[in-house]
Amino acid sequence: MRSNSVIFWILAVFFAIMAGTYAVWSWIYYDGHLEWVGLVALTLSAILGVFLAFFLGRTAKGFGGPLPEDRLDANIDDADPEIGHFSPWSWWPFFLGGAIAVMALGLAVGFWVSFIGVPLLLVALAGWVFEYYRGNFAR
Repeated sequence: MRSNSVIFWILAVFFAIMAGTYAVWSWIYYDGHLEWVGLVALTLSAILGVFLAFFLGRTAKGFGGPLPEDRLDANIDDADPEIGHFSPWSWWPFFLGGAIAVMALGLAVGFWVSFIGVPLLLVALAGWVFEYYRGNFAR
């Protein structure tokens, strides 16, 4: 993460230099007037780089040591924590996505279609939440 912070500091400095260069160049090209769109875009890109570099640097200090991706002797498994339990056989996320698509279609085409999507959404959400409370996989 510390290396990412350094990369964003380099990008921030690059965009700041380019913003200054762009300001001088547009001042010369437009006879004393600035072209604001490009100048603002480059300046905001430099500010975004500073924000990201600062955040990543502070986050890296909070971990108390080098992260696995910053060490040259680290293995792939060192940065592979247990995220949670996911059901690879579950069809409920597919149905939930379809119900959300029907609701979005209702917002885009006609609001009455959303009334069909709401019950589908509730059934899919309940099925996904309670899939371990019934059948062969009940706990």
